Amino acid sequence: MISVSADSRGVHADAKRTRCSTCSMQRICMPSDLSPLEYERLDAIICSTRSVRRGDTLFRCGNAFQSLYAVRSGCFKTVVMHREGHEQVTGFHLPGDALGLDGVSADHHTCDAIALEDSVVCIIPFELFELLCREVRALQHHVHRVMCSEIVRESSLMMLLGTMTAEQRVAAFLLNLSTRMKARGYSPAQFVLRMTRGEIGSYLGLKIETVSRMFSRLQKAGVIDARGRVVRILDQARLEEV
Repeated sequence: MISVSADSRGVHADAKRTRCSTCSMQRICMPSDLSPLEYERLDAIICSTRSVRRGDTLFRCGNAFQSLYAVRSGCFKTVVMHREGHEQVTGFHLPGDALGLDGVSADHHTCDAIALEDSVVCIIPFELFELLCREVRALQHHVHRVMCSEIVRESSLMMLLGTMTAEQRVAAFLLNLSTRMKARGYSPAQFVLRMTRGEIGSYLGLKIETVSRMFSRLQKAGVIDARGRVVRILDQARLEEV
């Protein structure tokens, strides 16, 4: 079995084999047109799940790349560290999302993946997964789509940081999160933010004070209701018009 790179502190492997074919995140994580036999082959290479406590690291920048990870439950942030020690959040990852794609081209991870709450991931040894993708076209196509989506996400973030006002950035962030929640069967109108205002600011290129001010502005306008980390979207049409 291929070994898995991870920070051992707060990260616990579960030897119980997980099954993609019965996972509630299957429709998000994997292609919908796999045959029962293809799912059986996929199930055979998912070696285990891994529990990561809130605040602990799944993998670090510089770790050897050996596996992909599918978020089964919980939430992660990916971050890069600048030379002066400043942390830059590059993404938030929900159930059904893939982690570790950053290591495919460089053979090592280029960011840290940190749990924002107690989380569980499925471990997918990349060498075995790559071999299976060569034989199962639907799976190969799905991987291409996931990687293209990652490129689009990064391009969208660059546009967001370069062309939008602070209020537009926060509105776009909430709308994106709402869309992702809906795709996972959760309420798109009310959800709990697993990330802090500071982490949102790091992702959006804003100071924490600015993020808080934009939340307050949207709340006073009757567009959202934010109580701590619980957010309700009261007027999606107006949020889209910001």
